[in-house]
Amino acid sequence: MRGAHLMKIGASSMEIHPGKLLIHFDEMALPWPGQRLLPQRITGDIEISADSESDAAFALDPGRAHVWSPRLPQARAVVRSHAFPGGGWAGHAYHDVNFGSRPVEHDFMGWDWARGVDEESGETVVLYDAELLHGGRRRLALRFGDDGAPSAFDMPSTKRLPRGFWGVGGAIACDEAGKPEIVRRLEDSPFYRRSLVNTRISGHPLTMVHETLDCRRLANPLVRMMLPFRMPRRTGFQRSS
Repeated sequence: MRGAHLMKIGASSMEIHPGKLLIHFDEMALPWPGQRLLPQRITGDIEISADSESDAAFALDPGRAHVWSPRLPQARAVVRSHAFPGGGWAGHAYHDVNFGSRPVEHDFMGWDWARGVDEESGETVVLYDAELLHGGRRRLALRFGDDGAPSAFDMPSTKRLPRGFWGVGGAIACDEAGKPEIVRRLEDSPFYRRSLVNTRISGHPLTMVHETLDCRRLANPLVRMMLPFRMPRRTGFQRSS
């Protein structure tokens, strides 16, 4: 089910209200070494409340087939679920959307993306560094203040990060005098990884959520065969009581 303000997939849903995004999840969690040996149901709710909103949208390719829009650049999140110690947690949040008319691997080699908060100014800093399939790059470096309006600035050169377990590389913008450091690895797959990274931008230290997408690997037939095991596709879904 999909509408202007509500989307439901199986028993999970996302609902948008003025200044607020409500997410309900009811999914099967896959096995994870050291945490669980068998799939199990995980349910809960996420409430994201905006501190600032933005309607800005940015084309990522010359043909405007791929668009990125940072809807809630500054926000707060409350997460509630039996799966977390103490029943959940609360903290800083961010929400954006990507949409397009073509598969990303048709137009990109891959990209690096990062988002963090400049503790000195309180601004949200977002970096996008996309490598186009047929040459060229799309680089975005933006700051978002309390009014949600984006302000562009010059992105420093990128510095390479250590490769992940599956060999996915990646880089993050960093001042010449700085050295980026991976603080925590959050997601590591054959074509995508997400990490918490310390870097330095415009003379200010930042801790950023960093993502690398390798579209060449995403298009690899072997990786395609693995996707259903990581993201199961189910039909005839029935919610248990």
